[in-house]
Amino acid sequence: MSDALVIIPTFNEKENIEAIIRAVFMQPKAFDILIVDDNSPDGTAEIVKNLMNEFPNQLFLEIRLKKNGLGTAYIHGFKWAIERKYDYIIEMDADFSHDPKDLNRLYKMCSKNGADVAIGSRYSQGVNVVNWPMKRVLLSYLASKYVRFITGIPIHDTTAGFVCWRRNVLETIQLNKIKFIGYAFQIEMKFMAWKLGFSIKEVSVIFTDRTLGASKMSGNIVYEALFGVLKMRLRGLPK
Repeated sequence: MSDALVIIPTFNEKENIEAIIRAVFMQPKAFDILIVDDNSPDGTAEIVKNLMNEFPNQLFLEIRLKKNGLGTAYIHGFKWAIERKYDYIIEMDADFSHDPKDLNRLYKMCSKNGADVAIGSRYSQGVNVVNWPMKRVLLSYLASKYVRFITGIPIHDTTAGFVCWRRNVLETIQLNKIKFIGYAFQIEMKFMAWKLGFSIKEVSVIFTDRTLGASKMSGNIVYEALFGVLKMRLRGLPK
């Protein structure tokens, strides 16, 4: 058993899932992987099940009954990881927008350099996004600027989904009281960690848009991220 778990939520990722799993296992640091699949109709879970025979005690699968939001998938994975006492828990997308080679850098930022939370940041050193249309780049970049302005959180990439957490951070945050289920989930988790006094550091990464499969971005997700931040700021920490 590794001391670090990579959580990858999936829904209809059959084009990417085997390749991303193999890429993670090829890293010099040994990581375990948990796939949290929302009952994908394209057979993603079946591919994972077959690979579990090749990677016993390294690759794990949790299947949820339906698609119920990115945030709830990660919370499911966080609780699974906490129960099994992983020291470091990493969020990662299945579509290679997050480079598996950067897993080592995020892990070292927490395990060697003292961070409680390490963020794979697209915006800490300019704008490091590849293959996104300019409209989407601007939306994402300005959303992070907006969140920083409203909340005061000293993070350049508040919506980043490539994050390493120390277990004690996730144990301290009241996961059952996290309100958001879409991409605003990423903002809320970072906000809670910051308000609780944990050390958050950004690691500059290059984000590359998916080449296979379909994006899960929607108007509702953007709305939640933009307008939910105001509610989050006013609400503060859960009681």
